[in-house]
Amino acid sequence: MTAEAQVPSARQEELLELAYHYALRHGLAGISLRPLAEAIGSSPRVLLYLFGSKDGLVQALLARSRTEELALLAEVRAQGGGAADAVGRLWEWLAEPRRADLLRLWAEGYARSLVEPDGPWAGFAARSVEDWLAVLADVLGPGHDPAEPTALLAVLRGGMLDLLATGDAERTTAGVRRQVAALIPGSGTS
Repeated sequence: MTAEAQVPSARQEELLELAYHYALRHGLAGISLRPLAEAIGSSPRVLLYLFGSKDGLVQALLARSRTEELALLAEVRAQGGGAADAVGRLWEWLAEPRRADLLRLWAEGYARSLVEPDGPWAGFAARSVEDWLAVLADVLGPGHDPAEPTALLAVLRGGMLDLLATGDAERTTAGVRRQVAALIPGSGTS
């Protein structure tokens, strides 16, 4: 790839979207180009040509998964409102059953970036933390304790991992609401 960003072709975008939906269902661990290519109506050779390598494809898939997360964060910033409302909207988005595949893919990318810091996963976890901390700091507003965004992120991430493991949305939502109420003065248990 050159120093300037290359604009993806329509075919590359189409195959990325198909590969992304495949990855949501099957994960990225041990992804093999041949079954992936067959499932999306392509060939390993075309995927390698379009994405440069298997690692390039994994990086493109991780970037694609972040687009939904970043869109949510931008939406929460734009909607404004109180901190508890914003954090509540973030949790509702995370807890939607239709997000389970995306969250599993996120968890896989996050964990792999910690154990394979030099591979295609490099920096995924750190970027995710930075994105979420920035939004949580914004919704808390000026003058907040610098540890508050980290505490809120820990609550959201812990609740998300628990929800993924157990599927118990009622219990995890109650736990997240309780902790958010404790961390954001005057928020109640919305």
